[in-house]
Amino acid sequence: MLDRPSPNFGERRGNCPIDMLVLHYTGMATAAAALEKMCDPASEVSAHYMIDENGAVTRLVNEKKRAWHAGVAYWRGETDINSRSIGIELVNPGHEFGYRNFPDPQIEMLTILALDILRRHPIEPRNVVGHSDIAPERKKDPGEFFNWPALARDGIGLWPGRHVGEPRDIETVQRRLAKIGYKIEITGEPDTQTRHVVAAFQRHYRPERVDGLIDSETAGRLGSLLRLLGGDQAPS
Repeated sequence: MLDRPSPNFGERRGNCPIDMLVLHYTGMATAAAALEKMCDPASEVSAHYMIDENGAVTRLVNEKKRAWHAGVAYWRGETDINSRSIGIELVNPGHEFGYRNFPDPQIEMLTILALDILRRHPIEPRNVVGHSDIAPERKKDPGEFFNWPALARDGIGLWPGRHVGEPRDIETVQRRLAKIGYKIEITGEPDTQTRHVVAAFQRHYRPERVDGLIDSETAGRLGSLLRLLGGDQAPS
C-alpha cells in the first residue's frame, strides 16, 4: 500500500461509529488526475483509499479522520455521511470519460481491503453502498458495471434474489425504498425524485436495466432485498 497523504480531511463529528462503507469511481480521465485532485486543497475532495485498475492501493486519509467523499448525502436518516463512513475510490473514467468494466485485479484488491475494514468497524451489510445510493440525484457511481454480486458472495454488502408478484404501485415502492435507506418522499406519484431513486436502486441491484421505471424485476428485487433485511412487508 502506498501513502499519499491528502490535506483534505477533518475530525469526525458527533462521536458516531464508523458504520458505513461508501464505494465510488474516480470519474476522471486518468488515475494520476484523480490523485492530484484528491490531494489539491482547492478541490475539497478526498477519500480514505484509492484503488487503481491494476490493484495498487493508495491511502490518502487515515481512517480515524473524516475524508470528504460523500458530499450532500443521506442514508437511513443520517446526513453527515462523511463522519460515519470510509470512502474508497476505484479508478475508472466513469460515465463522462468512457465508463468501462472494473478489472479483476481491482475488484480482488477491493475485496481484500473491504473485508479488512469490515473486520475493524461495525458496518452492517446494508450499509455497504455506492455513492449513487446516498446521492441519487447527483451521482451515478460506481455504476451499473460494478460487480456488486461478487462482493456480496464474499460477505461484502447484500445481493437480492427475485420474488415474483411484488407490488409495483408507486406509494408502496416509495415506502420500501425509504425502508431500505434511500431518501425519498412518499408522494404516491412517479415524480422526478422517485425516478432518480429507482434508478439508483437499479444501478446497485438491477443493473441490466437502469431507467428509473418500476418493472416487475425491479419490484421483485426490491421485495427480495427487504426480506434479506428482515422486513417482508412495506412499511406503514
